[in-house]
Order: sequence, then C-alpha cells, then structure tokens
Amino acid sequence: MKRACKYHIILASKSPRRKELLSQLGYAFEQKSKDVDESFPSGLNVEQIAEYLSKKKANAFKTELEDGELLITSDTTVCLGNQILEKAANPEEAKRMLQMLSGKSHLVITGVCLTSKIKQHSFSVITKVFFENLKESDIDFYIKNYHPFDKAGAYGIQEWIGFIGVDRIEGSYTNVVGLPLKELNQAIETF
Repeated sequence: MKRACKYHIILASKSPRRKELLSQLGYAFEQKSKDVDESFPSGLNVEQIAEYLSKKKANAFKTELEDGELLITSDTTVCLGNQILEKAANPEEAKRMLQMLSGKSHLVITGVCLTSKIKQHSFSVITKVFFENLKESDIDFYIKNYHPFDKAGAYGIQEWIGFIGVDRIEGSYTNVVGLPLKELNQAIETF
C-alpha cells in the first residue's frame, strides 16, 4: 500500500539507488530522466555545487510539468577539502580517488530540488565520511568487482568498500547513498 500524497511524484533520475531509496518512503512515483549538462560556475563554493546542479536538472523539466506534479531532482558531490571528486572515467581514475580518500574524512553533499508548476524548493544535506586506511589490494578488488564508475568519489557506501573501509559517518547514511530520506520526506510533506 502506498502513502497518500497530494502530488503525482516524478523522480528525475536514472539512478537505481535513488529509485530504491525513494521507494522506501512509500510514495508512488514514476521515474524520468534527461541528460543535463552538469557544468557549474567556477566561483561556486564546493558546498553549493550539488544544490546548484539539482536546480539545473529541475529546470530542464520545468516547462513540461503539469498541475499536480512534483518533480524531484538531486545531485551528489564528494568533496575532499576544496576538491570535488566526480565520477571516475576508468579504473585508474577510480584507484587514484580511493587512494586520495584513504585514511581521511571527506564530505558527501546531496542537493535536492522539489519543483512543481508554480513553485520550487531546494536544499542540501552534508554528511562527513571517515575512511580507514585502505590497502591497495582492497582498492583493486573493489574496482575489479564493483565497477564504481557511476558514483561520485568512485565508491558506494552501500557496497563492499563501505563495509570494510568506512570507519564512521557523521550525518545521514541515505544522503551518502544518494538521497537524504528524512529531509526529503519533510520537504515533500511541507511542499
């Protein structure tokens, strides 16, 4: 049984993780996607980028929204200091990113944008992730077996590397997976 909602919810994402997460809230929704240029202005603070991109993704759909529809867009960034670690293009890049994250803490920031035909609300959630020192053999095993090329920072906390490599987190776990469910649920209820 699905939860009641005054909107027809559309999740604008190809991500199977976001689809699974949103389904956990119990709402009925449909999934749509568009390829959107994910460039951002160079002057943006690293903590603003994910929210900026979530709004940019929403604006690609804005003219198509019907009365009663609620579009959810999001973007997740991994920040090591002032450096953004995007999706790895190949195994070598994934290995370099994981070596950079090894033994350090970093921020995972998910920007979320809720858009209807008449209004828009966006927010960001930040989680601090602490990695153990990762052995090179563990990094190689993870990349070979999990192919983390569609994930910011070249890892998924819900996968093997998260089980053996993440020491602890401060903040929302689901935010690191791809959608901050508690905050998203509140935003849907008050939109």
